[in-house]
Amino acid sequence: MASNLLKSKYQVNVFDLNVDAVHELCKQGATSVSCPAELAGSADTVITMLPSSRHVKEVYCGNEGLLASRRRGVLYIDCSTIESNYASELSAVCYSSGHEFIDAPVSGGTGGAQNATLTFMVGGEERALERARPLLSAMGKNIIHCGKSGNGQAAKICNNLILGISMSAVSEAFNLGRQMGIDPHVLASVVNSSSGRCWSSETYNPCPGVMEGVPSSRGYTGGFASDLMLKDLLLALQAAADTKMPLPIGSAVAQVYTVMHNKGYGEKDFSSIFEFLSKNKS
Repeated sequence: MASNLLKSKYQVNVFDLNVDAVHELCKQGATSVSCPAELAGSADTVITMLPSSRHVKEVYCGNEGLLASRRRGVLYIDCSTIESNYASELSAVCYSSGHEFIDAPVSGGTGGAQNATLTFMVGGEERALERARPLLSAMGKNIIHCGKSGNGQAAKICNNLILGISMSAVSEAFNLGRQMGIDPHVLASVVNSSSGRCWSSETYNPCPGVMEGVPSSRGYTGGFASDLMLKDLLLALQAAADTKMPLPIGSAVAQVYTVMHNKGYGEKDFSSIFEFLSKNKS
């Protein structure tokens, strides 16, 4: 995402705990800074993308956090996937500190990030979105205003609930098909031209050998970690508890990803549920 901003001729300052990632971006023309506060002090717009609400709170509100900067009028764009309620709270904190804020989680995977084809689900004020739109357009092709602050997160949680369930279903079906003797390429042709067609089968197939350029073709590396999918499913379950909405299938899939975490699959791509199921058949 940062590389695509550089390609669009934006001046990009970067901070991350991943030193290798920072060095790579500096080779492309970015400038590194020492802490989030320095980042906020040197930019009109700051984009954050972090694993959880705990990390977001630390980066924004910590002693050397973004809001520790004396600069005012910054547009903050948080592309993390976190609790909807916390995104709303953070928006209020930012506005009370003289800034603007939108929650803008993304969908499209690592391929979408590399190719600038991400979908941004945006919650927040229209004015802030319009200010952010040129930057978002440099990183993605779909920008959807979902309503008030926190609604971007709500949309992302619902989307990833579907994604986790569909990946589980596709993995079960392709494992079953393999056990019944059908070639997975043939099954993919059937599914992707029939009613079972979905993103998990057509664009990100979890069965090794069916598609090139996806994590299943490289040992389930370089994708969206299973632990991150588990986090998103747990966010959905928490939202369901808050709204008293039953999620029977989502609950079952979250249990599978919990077992996968305990079995050492946490850092593998979430499509490794195919491998997990194939090695744990009854």
